[in-house]
Amino acid sequence: MAATDRKAHWQNVYTTKAENEVSWYEDTPDLSLRLLSEAGLMPEMSVIDIGGGASHLVDTLEASGQAGIAVLDLSDAALDTAKARLADASRIEWIVSDVTTWTPDRQYDLWHDRAAFHFLTAEADQQAYVRVLTEALKDGGRAIIGAFAPDGPEKCSGLPVVRYDAESLQAVLGEQFKLLKSERYQHTTPWGSVQNFQFSTFEKLPEHLPR
Repeated sequence: MAATDRKAHWQNVYTTKAENEVSWYEDTPDLSLRLLSEAGLMPEMSVIDIGGGASHLVDTLEASGQAGIAVLDLSDAALDTAKARLADASRIEWIVSDVTTWTPDRQYDLWHDRAAFHFLTAEADQQAYVRVLTEALKDGGRAIIGAFAPDGPEKCSGLPVVRYDAESLQAVLGEQFKLLKSERYQHTTPWGSVQNFQFSTFEKLPEHLPR
């Protein structure tokens, strides 16, 4: 799917459905918060949420006083939903962009992606994502990527996805990223169905260091 088609799809989703009417909705992002904490997130660090949409992760990070918070999403409608929940959204970096075509102008300590990467089914888009991840993450920074597990759904929001285990995700990211941990997770949708995910945490290595 081309970037323009992806943008139109997600803009339509977030303008026609309430935030709790989509399968990925969760009231409290407990797993993401735990994984960020285990990855070493400190109050003075910067974290970017890729495909964050209307997720409540930004609310919790903002309330905790996190120094640097960025949310990237294709849909400005999704980001507007998140902004409307916050008492002060002005200190958040809101980025309306397709991650595969985005040019970062800074680097972050942590990269969080809960179920955005698995929508990139074309190899060219996957490699573009890895290129942006490499540019946007500091050396020694951690990337948390959640995707449907091999026994997870084959589609989401009417779109095909690529399902991953830790090893196949590592193969796509390449040698500059070291797998630190991976775990399975069962997400229950607002209507009670269960989706199998796997979440992996990677460290970005300096280019001159071996894995």
